[in-house]
Amino acid sequence: MNELSARLTACFQTVFPDLPETSIVTARQDSVPAWDSVATIMLVNVIEDEFRIQMDLERLGEFSSFDALLTYVNESLKSS
Repeated sequence: MNELSARLTACFQTVFPDLPETSIVTARQDSVPAWDSVATIMLVNVIEDEFRIQMDLERLGEFSSFDALLTYVNESLKSS
């Protein structure tokens, strides 16, 4: 696991403490019962704080999996 993935995993652990770490990298909104709209907002806030980025809330619907968030964060960090 690279540093970016490890940091994002830590963000997920903050919001979903009951989700096993091994399940985080495959986590999707439809496979994690606790992942609702409120959890998405909390996750966005934690990610923004961790990576010092501003996430586009108009794209909130796209933030529905670990992979999607990893891609978004990676692109955001490259463009800044």
